Parts: sequence; structure tokens; C-alpha cells
Amino acid sequence: MHRISSNMNNMNTQSALRLQESRLNRANNQISSQQKLLNLRDDPIAAGHLVRYQSYLGRVKNFEKNALTLSDEFAVREGYMQNSLEIMQRVRELAVTGANGIYNKEDMKNMATEVDELLKSLVQNANAIDADGKSIFAGTNTKATAFDIEMGNVEGSGVPLIQNVRYNGNIDVNQVEVDENKYLINDNAGNKTFWAENQQVFGARDASQWQANRDSIISVDGVEIKINEGDNIYTVINKINKSDAAVKASLDPIRNGLNFETTDARQLWLQDVEGTALNELGIVKDASQRPPYNLGDGVRVAGGSMFDAVIAFRNALLSGDQESIGGRVLGTLDLGINSLVSRLAKSGSEYERAQLNATRSSKLALDVTQQVSREGDLDYTEAITNLKMLDYTNQATLSQAGKMYSSTLLNYMR
Repeated sequence: MHRISSNMNNMNTQSALRLQESRLNRANNQISSQQKLLNLRDDPIAAGHLVRYQSYLGRVKNFEKNALTLSDEFAVREGYMQNSLEIMQRVRELAVTGANGIYNKEDMKNMATEVDELLKSLVQNANAIDADGKSIFAGTNTKATAFDIEMGNVEGSGVPLIQNVRYNGNIDVNQVEVDENKYLINDNAGNKTFWAENQQVFGARDASQWQANRDSIISVDGVEIKINEGDNIYTVINKINKSDAAVKASLDPIRNGLNFETTDARQLWLQDVEGTALNELGIVKDASQRPPYNLGDGVRVAGGSMFDAVIAFRNALLSGDQESIGGRVLGTLDLGINSLVSRLAKSGSEYERAQLNATRSSKLALDVTQQVSREGDLDYTEAITNLKMLDYTNQATLSQAGKMYSSTLLNYMR
């Protein structure tokens, strides 16, 4: 039951006007902000969808950016690898020429000059940096020079030449997210890209009676392998061979030493992560020495890099050793070229995959943008129509109120 009073019509009119002004103000704010939802309470279900869509859209755009950045890195890396392949092919041409036996020692020394310049170009490519100043072939150690060179005197040359090239990076990889919990691997290790032969490591210590005296962890080519207390050498070999490492281990039948061999052209990376298992087996020195140059005294290593092959070729030219050029040198150069071709094919495949991910993310971003628009964007036609209706209603109410209260001060001054 309502109490009728002289104030009732005024209060009802004022309440209706305030409500209309609130709706009119909300319509104006929607048009000015171009958003249908100004507060979460306007439509809680739509607001929940909108927040999730906007969050996902941000992630999709980051995935697209990651894929494009990665494809750019692959393209730059592939360019240097392609140029290195051309250098190696030219070196091989010179090796075939130098091995035919028709050139005298003076001619071969002249050829050695070109080979030395090609070697410098190969090292220059291996130490390339990108537009951000990061080393391309140093793994994740991007601030370091990928390869250090050692100069020295070489028989047959009157000036110091490159005697040795040592890898200064690491074998760690970057995982770049290009989809929800999906990653592309960026593997820039130069001791894989510029390696010519499968590397072999032959232990010098008798390991047949060895047994682990405590739990430990070893790293073989970046893969951690847990060794339990009481494991013998055969158990360790079995664990290494069953791991994801691209390495096969065996026990030397003559010397009973622990041997390793990579399954493709790369430099072997061995390290004691916890404990001293590899040190006890005589494979590596103490933990203060970092791989790959931490192998123990007496350990023999076979299988070198492309730099080693070119250096050996140059030195053979300087000494006039045609037999070595036509045998060992030419064979190693072929292995290096084959390895680089395989790495190039892998790099090209990675580039294509990165491009496909970028294209997919771009299309997905458009689809998610449509979902965001459906839930949060304002329908201008409907909004302007509502605004005009609200404005018309407000004007009508004001007009009606003015007629209801037409008396003014002048009515009392007659």
C-alpha cells in the first residue's frame, strides 16, 4: 500500500529521470569506449569468455612472434652454412687437383696459400654474429666467440699459420614456445655444424673391475645418466646405450678401457655432474675442467672437425705429401661436406616448420580476434538506436514533468 501525498508525484518523476539519465550515460560510455561490457556485472558469462579470449589472443601473438624470430635466426644461420659448404667444396676441388701427382712442391705451396685463406674464411663463418651481436654457432653461450684459434709455426711456411681451432661454446639448446606447450629447438652448437667425423674416445684405464661406490650422475653429450651405488662397468655401458645420447659406449676387448663413439659427426661432450664416476674410469679430469677439453691423461681421441681436415690438407700441401692428400685428407673432406649438407637440410626443415607455425598462429589470431569482437565489441547500429530511444524517452519525461509542475513564482505575484 502506498501513502498518497503531495510529494509522491515529484519523487516518482525524479526517480524515473535519474534512472533514464543512468541508462543514457551508460549508452554514451559504451559508444565512447567502443566496448559492450563496461563492468563485469553487466554480463558475467560474456565477461568470463572475453577475459579468456583476450589472454589467449595475447599468447597466440607471442607464439607468432617467436616463430618469426626463430625463422629469421634459421635463415641467417643457413646463409653462413651455405657459404661454408661452398668453401669446403672449393677445398675439395683443390685436394683432388693436388692429389693427381702432376704438380711439383712449389706449385703445391702456392695452392696451400689459397687453402689457408679458405680456412680463414671458414673460421670467420663459424665465428659469425647476428644483428643482435650474438654468436650464431656457440650454443647458448652467445656472448662468447664460438671458436678460438691457435697460431703457430708450420713447416714450409715462413709466417705463423692457424694450427688448431678449439670450440669455445656449449651444446645447450634453446626451446622456443610456438604453441601451447609445443616447442621448437634452436640448436646452434658449432661443434656439430662444423664437425667432419664421428668422434671416438678410448679410455686408457682398466675398467673391468670398476664398481660405483656411491650414487652419481654423468653427462654424455648433454644427456644426464644416473649411476647407482654398486653399478659395474657393464651396467654403466648399458645405461649409456639405452639413453637418448647420440653416443655408443663399449668396453675395449684388449685394454678393458671404456670407449665412446658418437653416432654422427659431432664432438663428444663428457662430464661428471655429481660424483666422480668418469674421473675414476680415467675418462675425464676433475670437475674443475670444463668439456670438451677435459679428457683425462692417456685418453686417445679420433675424429676431428672440418678445420682439422683443412689444416691437415694445407700442411700436406706445404710438405708436398701427395699420398696423404689423396687418402686420408680427401676422405675427411668428403665426410665434412656430407655432414654439412645434412646439417643444412636439417636447418632448412626447421626454417620451414617455423614458417608454418607463424602462418598458423597468424590465422588463429584472426579467429580469436573474432571471438573477442563477438563478446566485447559494441554493435554501433544497435547502440545508436538505443541511445536515440533513451534520449527521446528522457526528453518526453522532462516535457511531461514540466506540464505537471507548470506553476511558477509569477503565479503568486498577481
